[in-house]
Amino acid sequence: MAAPEASPVRRRRQRREALLGYGLLVPGLTVFGVFTFYPFARNFYLGFYRTPPFPNLPRTYAGVSQYRDVLSSHAFFSSVWDSFYFAFLTVPLGIVLALLLAVAAHQRLRGIGVYRTIFSSTVATSVAVAAVIFGTLMNPVVGLLPWLGISPNPPFLNNPTLALPALAVLTIWQNLGLGFIVLSAGLQALPDEVLEAAAVDGAGAARRFLRITVPLLSPTLFFVTVVGTIGAFQSFGQIDLLTGGASGASVFLHTDVLTYNVYRTLVYSGNPGQAAVLSIALFFITLALTLVQLRVLERRVTYAAD
Repeated sequence: MAAPEASPVRRRRQRREALLGYGLLVPGLTVFGVFTFYPFARNFYLGFYRTPPFPNLPRTYAGVSQYRDVLSSHAFFSSVWDSFYFAFLTVPLGIVLALLLAVAAHQRLRGIGVYRTIFSSTVATSVAVAAVIFGTLMNPVVGLLPWLGISPNPPFLNNPTLALPALAVLTIWQNLGLGFIVLSAGLQALPDEVLEAAAVDGAGAARRFLRITVPLLSPTLFFVTVVGTIGAFQSFGQIDLLTGGASGASVFLHTDVLTYNVYRTLVYSGNPGQAAVLSIALFFITLALTLVQLRVLERRVTYAAD
């Protein structure tokens, strides 16, 4: 038996609902189109043109040769290396520290809420404030670390070997609050009966943590890893404030990550074409790294207890 056709009243109602849904999408699509999609497409266009150092001269069409020159340069590969090294320094250690703090704050103790507030307080700290705090701590004249006798030569932020690890410490501290909040929420969502059953079976605290807590927390750890990696590749403020400066000193301090390389090429070199190529490269590197993480790490994610 054929299904009855929809009545005209029902069809009109469905059309009105569809138009309402599309109308609600228009503001969001407009914002994304103006501030995200159009600039992204514009970067592809600018990447095909060479811009002379003098503003009164017209730019010239270079085609894919500019992409080839920029993406095969030593400066580009050096920036990519600095970006990956910075992510390696910040993401794993930041996740481990946030997890340890979350587990410690998950205990049912009197006054634990005070420690939760302290552990999560860095989420309210801006990049500029964090940079000023750590810049003062590591200052070779008035800093706390030199006062304690911890003062390499040259100082931290002027040392080509230690400048990027020093920035990594700042970044870990600043992002610790967000990781702590997300992992604490994941711990609170774990089923207590599973942990209690393991304790009754005689499993120790370390065994319960490694065999039960971590696997059940793997979706949250997976989320924190992906978001932390993207954030590490987008780091800019602390580098500009502490090791960049007007002279572009980050190149000599090995802190010239891709985001700062885009800024330096655009502002100091005055070359929007090369900066556009670098920004596109940054997007695709971040996208590829995210897809790799989704494919590799998601296999180890456990979404339910056995």
